[in-house]
Amino acid sequence: MKKRISPLTCFATVLVCVSILSHTIPACAQTGAVAESRPGFEDMAEKLVPTVVNVSTTMKLEAPAKGELPPMPELPPGSPFEEFFKDFYDQYQNGRPQTEEKAASLGSGFVIDAANGYIVTNNHVIKDADEIKVIMNDNASLDATLVGTDEKTDIAVLKVKSPKPLTAATWGDSDKARVGSWVLAIGNPFGLGGTVTAGIVSARHRDINAGPYDEFIQTDASINRGNSGGPMFDMNGEVIGVNTAIFSPSGGSVGIGFAVPSTLAKGVVEQLIKYGKTKRGWLGVRIQEITPEIAESLGLDKPVGALVSGVTAKGPAEKAGIKSGDVILKFDGVAIDQMRQLPKLVADAEVGKKSALTLWRKGKELTVTVDLGQLEKAEETGMIAGKKEEKKAGIPSTAVESVGLSLAPLTDQLRDTYKIPPSTDGVLITEVRKDGAAASKGLEEGDVIVEIDQQEVATPEDAAAKIAAAEKAKRASVLLFIARKDDMRFVALKLKK
Repeated sequence: MKKRISPLTCFATVLVCVSILSHTIPACAQTGAVAESRPGFEDMAEKLVPTVVNVSTTMKLEAPAKGELPPMPELPPGSPFEEFFKDFYDQYQNGRPQTEEKAASLGSGFVIDAANGYIVTNNHVIKDADEIKVIMNDNASLDATLVGTDEKTDIAVLKVKSPKPLTAATWGDSDKARVGSWVLAIGNPFGLGGTVTAGIVSARHRDINAGPYDEFIQTDASINRGNSGGPMFDMNGEVIGVNTAIFSPSGGSVGIGFAVPSTLAKGVVEQLIKYGKTKRGWLGVRIQEITPEIAESLGLDKPVGALVSGVTAKGPAEKAGIKSGDVILKFDGVAIDQMRQLPKLVADAEVGKKSALTLWRKGKELTVTVDLGQLEKAEETGMIAGKKEEKKAGIPSTAVESVGLSLAPLTDQLRDTYKIPPSTDGVLITEVRKDGAAASKGLEEGDVIVEIDQQEVATPEDAAAKIAAAEKAKRASVLLFIARKDDMRFVALKLKK
């Protein structure tokens, strides 16, 4: 006798089948789609690994000469360390200093010119090395000579002579790399040897305060110690970055690595090969970011460009008539949307080139022509000076409560106390209240207010009157021109409504 199935049971069975199909088939289809979209790295890795090398350095450390050792520590009689220290000190007091070789660094690099044996790596990998060796993919060890280095971008170029033909990598265009694009990193992590990792471009134009031309490519491809100097490849097998730094609280990869983009590295490498050093353009200005408050104070529609906060005496900018308070809107026709664009544009420009700058000055646009100097020569001759140490002291002064400042007139004694140069005139800031507008903008005791709203100030009363006038006019902010030792900058202080 056949068992009868009720209509309700049939309906439930159909529902279960539909449910299984609706979950299983799309999932399979989706898995297949993802699998098909993932690139295969096997062929690419096989082709690119021979272009990558391991870089090792040694530094010779001279042991202390006779008589240069510190006194032998006092140890209790019969101490197990007494005999050890006695033998150690006797060795050197008897005139037998030793020379020790210590491995200083392990890193990576890549061949960029097979015919001439040029290899790119990081400056910090080979810095202060007495001996540099390059280990090829076939384990051949070659002596390398240093062609040139650039600390500002952390790039170095080596040269080797190989009995066998080398395989060179090809530069790519990092500007074409998009966030989310696949990348391949090859290097020598922890000295293990050639290692391939894959990831994506996590971000572009990262500023990690490593140098004046920061615009790193960030990636989640595993980069560890020893990967420094190795290449980052795009899916065309071209170098779009030089792996340089990682962010890692533990010392290992946490998925945040940084590479110098090829558009920056390539030019540096070419100059190091040609000259043995870099030759960068130099404008001779100090600049700062334009905030919305500063833009409003200067009459700009939006915060764009680079605000000139100082001009180097006898530099190219001064000779061209550029002044503090000017806003550089364009450099050789390229719009400056962010301040950080300008240093790279100037550095990449040819030394001695006549460059056209579009400026914003007191509500109007004007164009000037600048004969660019050379940055390296300016540094060598001391035209670009470093910052000096500051020294603070409390001074009785006049308060300007609305912006949280206390001011005093400059005297010879105060100039000496705060190390203010004779060429700086204005009003001294003697106190900055923590809850005031000045504190929120980073003003400090010892700063000098040179101008307010681009008008010179000579006394605390003069400064207070100009601030009060801006408040009376219901201005949103007041623009201060501040001198801090040898640095000059503009600060827009918000005013109370």
